[in-house]
Amino acid sequence: MELKERIMEGAVTCFQEKGIKFTMDDLAEKLGMSKKTIYTVVEGKDELLVEMVEHVFASIKESEEDVLWDENLTTVDKIRKILGVFPDAYRDINFQGVFELRDKYPEIYSIVEERLETGWEATIALLEQGMTEGVIRKINIPIFKMMFEASLEQFFKRDILQRNGISYQDALEEVVEILVDGIVA
Repeated sequence: MELKERIMEGAVTCFQEKGIKFTMDDLAEKLGMSKKTIYTVVEGKDELLVEMVEHVFASIKESEEDVLWDENLTTVDKIRKILGVFPDAYRDINFQGVFELRDKYPEIYSIVEERLETGWEATIALLEQGMTEGVIRKINIPIFKMMFEASLEQFFKRDILQRNGISYQDALEEVVEILVDGIVA
């Protein structure tokens, strides 16, 4: 594994454990390397967080590609999977920590928001394909997209999942089930 990849994975682990309160010292200790080595890859925590967000979303996109090219899945199965795609390595991310980014690192939180709102081309194509095939009913895609994004945003903004002992992955699966079952023909 290359150094940058190792640092990004370590940053995700630190974020899972401590949210945004993790320090570069925590990361160095987790990785068993010096901060000086980390600083050869990133200038500081701000850049590290930006790179970490990009790393996580790139992994999600890779998982989406796997779904799109899986010939064993029906269109509806692909819609379910692509909406609920989340790499196993990130199942334990502290999503309350994502919301904490809004106050402490607003520019990084805006990257998270942008990444959630963009990159819908494959999902939209699947929804259109499903309507054409007649396996999902005719829907207003911008409304569907808004409902999905709003649900995810609420996971970040509120502690409802934590208070109810619900993992992000379980909540995401429930939202996908509710939305997709609502559009299946």
